[in-house]
Amino acid sequence: MKDVAARAGVGLKTVSRVVNEEPGVTPDTVARVQAAIDALGFRRNDSARLLRTRRTASVGLVLEDLADPFYAPLSRAVEDVARANGALLFTGSSAEDPRREQELVLAFCARRVDGLIVVPAGDDHRYLVPEIEAGVATVFVDRPAGRIDADMVLTDNAGGTRDGVAHLIAHGHRRIGFIGDQPGIHTAAERLRGYREAMADAGLTIRPEWYSMGPTNPERVRAVLASLLSGPEPVTALFAGNNRVTVTAVRVLSHHPHPVALVGFDDFELADLLDPPVSVVAQDSPGLGRSAAQLLFRRLEGGADAAPARLELPARLIARGSGEIPPSD
Repeated sequence: MKDVAARAGVGLKTVSRVVNEEPGVTPDTVARVQAAIDALGFRRNDSARLLRTRRTASVGLVLEDLADPFYAPLSRAVEDVARANGALLFTGSSAEDPRREQELVLAFCARRVDGLIVVPAGDDHRYLVPEIEAGVATVFVDRPAGRIDADMVLTDNAGGTRDGVAHLIAHGHRRIGFIGDQPGIHTAAERLRGYREAMADAGLTIRPEWYSMGPTNPERVRAVLASLLSGPEPVTALFAGNNRVTVTAVRVLSHHPHPVALVGFDDFELADLLDPPVSVVAQDSPGLGRSAAQLLFRRLEGGADAAPARLELPARLIARGSGEIPPSD
């Protein structure tokens, strides 16, 4: 900094203000200091800055799976907010493994991130209490924290599913199937609840064989669909509990001899170009990431003592064609 100050003909404090983008420096002086920085190849010493400010200007994001299309826009939204606040973002996948989630979270904490945004895989987050008490701001997104009070940003999964199933009922369906994810996952359980509520609201009884919860791999989904579509009274419509189920359902139904209505939770690429275009209940994935990151930085900027916040974003039904197919019998 002394070299920069000497070359630009200014004091050390002026160089500091320019480097840290503080006010009180004229544009001409900023340009002169910046020219000296460029000529000398000066880089701010972030290690020294950490010792002075006790902040690393970094945050960690733990997702279920970076390869899942749902998480890509969420991650990008978090990154945009972090960048606007002068922070770097570190990201990792838990692979829906609670132990892996804990390893990642504690690894980020060991590197002294200022805050964490976590899509939880586990249901017990008491291991994070010492970190939160030490000042690591933490926000849970998509699913709530387990056994601790913490900030969270969620989607109204039950309400979105209720709207999707009610849409199928409004188009004449009474035998509606539901295929969901693992029942221990918060979002999966909430979507099953929405399905049950929509059917009950319409005065419809759900047969036990009409719904199934479990892994969403194509083999299981195909087997469940084969069961739902067989027998003397097969379902005439299906609500798919996430985009992985929906994609497999589209493939199976394309070869089925009778049209079956379909609504899926979560939008996916090219859904509008299929025949018929797929009706979905769409989450605001970027909104989840943006809201979580904004809440995190509000905590870091002085809101640490406020009570934990719970934000719930609405889901939106997009009717494209597959959910409007009438019953074939």
